Amino acid sequence: MTDVERLLAYEEIRQLAARYSVYADARDIDRLVALFVPDVRVGRDRTGHEALKAEFDRSFRQVGITFLNVGTHVIDLESADQATGIVYARGEIQDGGPESPRFIVHAIQYHDRYARQDGRWLFVRRKHFLVYGAELGVNPLSQPPANWPASQTGLGSHPQALESWQRFWATKP
Repeated sequence: MTDVERLLAYEEIRQLAARYSVYADARDIDRLVALFVPDVRVGRDRTGHEALKAEFDRSFRQVGITFLNVGTHVIDLESADQATGIVYARGEIQDGGPESPRFIVHAIQYHDRYARQDGRWLFVRRKHFLVYGAELGVNPLSQPPANWPASQTGLGSHPQALESWQRFWATKP
């Protein structure tokens, strides 16, 4: 690989991890699943996008609002089409579903395997490791509306205002 090709690969893989967080938080399951190779392994005995879509649907119905912030991202290119990486993330999670008053914070490490297929970097595997989880201490959804930018504190409008969020919660599992 040339230096430019290597730099482009790094950036495309960083964008892959960032898109994972944005699509997960928005509950844009179709776009989230499209970040993975078509024959992605799901659990021990299932493969493919449909199995992954079902797994994301099941797991996201156990939590309400999530906010995943991608931090440190180390990428090791093994070839022009194969790479591994470790991503640090901090998640704020409404534990127990969209009506739950419980918010937790997670420190997360993702151990990833990436492949470039048809000119596009995709996840082959994404393993989630919890570093710690702790109660946030304050339920941010119990605050009055922020009416931002008039006030810097209070309840905001997203992700509930997103079409993908509304569509996800309007459908039954």
